[in-house]
Order: sequence, then structure tokens, then C-alpha cells
Amino acid sequence: MSRLPLSFLFLSVLLFLLLDGTLTDSLQEGMRDLHSHFSLSLYQSVSSGLNQTNLIVSPLSVALSLGLLQLGARGNTLAQLEETLGYNVQDPHVRDFLLFSGSSLNSSEGVKLLQTCSLLVHSSVLIQRDFLHSAASWFNVNVVQANLNQSPRRDRPERRHDEPWPLSGGSSSGELSGSGDPQPSDSPWWPSRVQMALVNTVSFRGTWQKQFVFTHTQNLPFLLSDGTTIKVPMMHQASDVRFGQFRAGSEQRYTVLELPYLGQSLSLQLVLPSDRRSPLGPLEEQLGPRHLWSWDAGLRRTRMDIFIPRFKMQNRFNLKTVLPVMGISDAFNPSTADFSRISEEGLYVSDAFHDVRIEVTEDGTKAAAATAMVLLKRSRAPVFKADRPFLFLLRHSKTGSILFMGRVMNPVDQSS
Repeated sequence: MSRLPLSFLFLSVLLFLLLDGTLTDSLQEGMRDLHSHFSLSLYQSVSSGLNQTNLIVSPLSVALSLGLLQLGARGNTLAQLEETLGYNVQDPHVRDFLLFSGSSLNSSEGVKLLQTCSLLVHSSVLIQRDFLHSAASWFNVNVVQANLNQSPRRDRPERRHDEPWPLSGGSSSGELSGSGDPQPSDSPWWPSRVQMALVNTVSFRGTWQKQFVFTHTQNLPFLLSDGTTIKVPMMHQASDVRFGQFRAGSEQRYTVLELPYLGQSLSLQLVLPSDRRSPLGPLEEQLGPRHLWSWDAGLRRTRMDIFIPRFKMQNRFNLKTVLPVMGISDAFNPSTADFSRISEEGLYVSDAFHDVRIEVTEDGTKAAAATAMVLLKRSRAPVFKADRPFLFLLRHSKTGSILFMGRVMNPVDQSS
């Protein structure tokens, strides 16, 4: 990503706003494009190293976390964060957009988004009061002082999926250390360089605008990427939905189906290659912001028979291996990081954890204990059948923000 084009785009948007007077709508459109660019870049950076596994990331959540780091950064560290995100969160209009994208979701009917962003700073560090004041106005942020150099406790039971990361004020369990090894007090960088960890967790549950009927769920074939077929619980409904057929590149044809959640402030977009023989990888690599724009403009309401599998997944990432590929490297380097707005004691980001999970079921909230086998009548309506690997994007209707983006390679594989 080039900083000049993104910076130029953002400055152009602001100039247009001043001249045109349509501040809110035009800024929203410009921010949507920048956020889409970041979201797809993040997803592609993560997916490139995970091959054929199920995958989910939360671009909005990561963007909010990096925005918190921006509040504390200076110099080239700040420049890299601006370059990757495409904006500076110190701008009040940018901040309003991001906070609205995040905070408005839990006020939506039938939607439950749980997100926390915790910045763990070593317990001996004196944190700048101005930074604490700025962080307090950020979205669901905790600044926690902890002993990040403590060795891991082997007797601690494994953390449950619904349990938050340990954020006790006096110490940390050591799970937040990238290597899992204790950091000796006489290490080369101590005490001139002190650890800081960014921990982000997010989960989502929503109720469909039109729920699937449990008794219509059947075990049907799903074609895996290696050519083998398995049986998976396939949900069904006949409904009026937004649907479209598109092209990525000269030969890659694909379809997009949009399923709204209750209240219609959020929707799940399913992206499926049209040709059953086409792998998902080339489509993942080619998607860009212009494709998302074409969906917004090109989806049309259509009566369809819809078949999609239940799926549930959770992923945990250390973004320390992902963000440098996207251009954020100084923040993780003890010699170059500049977070002097947080503290003058030489902080750098030692780890950046992202824990994300989602579940898609008949009612949108939980899986049924059992399903009945039924025969469905043949229909002349067009069919959308996600019976092979597909992409999904959970988006905010008003802002276009991507809350979650992922792929389903095997609906019954729940390994993280």
C-alpha cells in the first residue's frame, strides 16, 4: 500500500467536504473506501499463510486497536500506522466514523457484539496522563498495567473460548509472551526498552431478519477443496434476498448473496465462485474495494432457494507476524518504536493478539441439538447453494464497514 495515494485520497475527501458542505455523507464514503482497502489487505495477509483452513478476522476490531496505538505513537511509527490504515484517528471526523461503526452495533435489535481492546503495559512504566485521557474516549478500551515478563504458569487450566484474556492489574499469567519464555531482567534491552502487548477479542451473535426453519435443515453433500465430499447440516429457506452475479478478472465469475440480520443494520454477504471447479484462492486474491462497491450497487432483490451450511469457527492470531507485512514494522522493533505519547520509557509492542469467533445457525444465535430429515419441494426459483468453499463478509449497512471477513472451507471443522 502506498502512503501517497491514501494520504492524497483522504486529503482530497476533506477538501471536497469543505467546498461541498456535505461533510457526513462524503466523509463516510471516503472512509468506507479506506476501510475496505485495509480490511481486504488484512484478510489477504492473514489468509496467505493459512492455506486451506477455515478463517475469520475482524478488520473493524483490528482497525480500532491500531487506532489506539496511533493515539500513542510519534515519528515513523505513527507514519506507518497512518500509511497502513489510510487515516489519522486524531482527526475528529475520522474518530467519529470509527466509533460510530463500532458503538452503534450493540444498539441494533437482535445483535450482540462483544469487543474488548486491552493495551497491557509493563507494571513499572509511568503512563502519560494525556494518553490515558485519550484512550478513555476510545471504543471499549482498557489500559492495564501488568507484569509482562513473568514466566508462564504450567498449572493453569486452558482458557475457555468464552473467557476473556487474563488482564489482572498486578500481573499477567505469561500467556501473552510471544515465545512463552520468561524475559530476564538483565536482557539487553532492559530497562531501556519495555514490553507492551495489545490484546483484542471480539465475538458476534445476531438473529436473522428471516430465520431458517430447523426442520428444513438436512445433511447434504459439501465439496471440499481436495475434491472429496462430506455430509454437512445444510440450512434452507426460500426468501426474497439481494443477489448478484459478478466477475473478478477475465474468467473468474462469482455470485454474492446478502442475508440481513434483524433490524437490517448488519448483513452477511456470501461469496461463491460460479464454477464448482474453480478454487476459492484466486477470488480471494483478486478482491478489492471496487468489487465491494459493485456489490453495493449491483445486488438486486430476487426470490431464491437458499442453501447454506451451519458453521462455527474461532481463530486466534498473533498479529505481530501479519502487520509488518502490511507496513507496520517499527511498532514491534525495540530499536525503532516511538510510543512516547504513551510513556517516555521506550515502549514497543511485544505482541498483538487477535481472538475472533462467529457462529451461523438457523436462528442466527445457537445450533440446534438435532435436526429432522425432510423432503423439500422443487422450486422454479433460482438457487444459491453454498455446497463448496465460500467467502463471507459481515458488514455494517450504513457505513459499509467490514466487521468480520472469512472463508468456510469445511463447515464441520471447528478447530481454531
